Amino acid sequence: MTDIVAPPAPPAAVASPKGVDLETGGDLREELLAPIVARRGLAIILAAGEGTRMRSALPKVLHRIAGLSLLGHVLKAVQAADIDAIAVVVGPGREDVAAEALKLAPGARVFEQKERRGTAHAVLAAQDALAEGFDDVVVLFADTPLVTPATVRRLRNAVGEGASVAALAFEAKDPTGYGRMIIEEGSLVAIREHKDASEDERRVTLCNAGLMALDGRHALELLEGIGSDNAQGEFYLPDAVEQARARSYATQALVAPEDEVRGVNDRVQLAAAEAIMQGRLRDAAMRSGVTMIAPETVFLSHDTVIGQDTLIEPNVYFGLGVTVGTGVAIHANCHFEKAVIGDRAEVGPFARLRPGADLGENSKVGNFCEVKNAQVAAGAKINHLSYVGDATVGAKANIGAGTITCNYDGFNKARTVIGAGAFIGSNSALVAPVSIGDGAFVGSGSVITDDVPADALALGRGRQVVKAGWGKAFRDANKKG
Repeated sequence: MTDIVAPPAPPAAVASPKGVDLETGGDLREELLAPIVARRGLAIILAAGEGTRMRSALPKVLHRIAGLSLLGHVLKAVQAADIDAIAVVVGPGREDVAAEALKLAPGARVFEQKERRGTAHAVLAAQDALAEGFDDVVVLFADTPLVTPATVRRLRNAVGEGASVAALAFEAKDPTGYGRMIIEEGSLVAIREHKDASEDERRVTLCNAGLMALDGRHALELLEGIGSDNAQGEFYLPDAVEQARARSYATQALVAPEDEVRGVNDRVQLAAAEAIMQGRLRDAAMRSGVTMIAPETVFLSHDTVIGQDTLIEPNVYFGLGVTVGTGVAIHANCHFEKAVIGDRAEVGPFARLRPGADLGENSKVGNFCEVKNAQVAAGAKINHLSYVGDATVGAKANIGAGTITCNYDGFNKARTVIGAGAFIGSNSALVAPVSIGDGAFVGSGSVITDDVPADALALGRGRQVVKAGWGKAFRDANKKG
């Protein structure tokens, strides 16, 4: 039998000159990234829980943190741990959960747990996958989204080093409701559910995190040996420890930080998991060379990529699909989604980049500007109070304050093309489809409906008329009494 093993020391972040995958970049040490040689691993992810405490029409495991479903985070962790095959166990009629699993892990197999009779019963729903003869079987829960690839690897390595059952544990600040890890003479001998624990056992603070790895040679034997003689009449996965001990197989407890194994059962716990994930993402970004003036006010998505020497001021939100180059300045109060920001660009304050915004190097999108589905070439400037949508803006073009592209006629979208070096005067409206040639000028306050040739000046506004004394006459005519 083997002793309890504590988690490894916190790793250094993984840096990249063009950016880092923030979710995994800070988690994995070099030795944990090395392949697990000649061992085939199966991950079984249990996603059949009803999640009634979420008070939601959406299944619990499809709720999101950092822009990715709880199930998606667990899938991402196992994929980064070199798992060979994935099985996802869903509840009856949960085609939506199955679809999410197959979208994020196309090679996964989905199994249905027709009756909810406990965690061991759920694992056996994937019996066909278990029977394929994997070396390591790791069981995870889709509502425990903070698990890292490093921890999945630790579980697999414990089996590779001789454990038939390796169970993940944590020291609980409040152990109420958790299964207790029963340790005798330094070895794990049982995991006791809270409802079935004695008074002495309930005083134990080392608790079951739920995640477990099994030796594939014995997995079916151990699972099928589990009975339902307990307070709930269910088949509990933790009873695999006692099954292994009864057969004189080695068991092991691995300890993880409590924050990593937090489950999500309601909206409060969902917010807590979001906060932990945001802390990880911010930490990884800053360790990879990003400056955040007020990190607690910056919100990132799981797939955000930010290059070195980028500065982020307070109150910036990164939605899904945002890539930021090196040396970028992002000023306060900006919102980005599915956008690309090139090297040394400057954005904000109070700028919004919507899907399809693509800013070239040294470009600028200033305060109170919105860019959507538009390519802004190197050195171009959209400084203030402008909307640029469905457009191409050429290199070093200048878009004056208050300019908008009129891209929608109520039925169809059309495109505006602004040439390199063009100058669009303030408060102009470019009515798409329309093209402004290279080096052309548009006079301030113009409404442009026809193409403008290169190097031309276009004026599209009414002629000014001045009527001397009109103001005084108007006031006099409207005086009362």
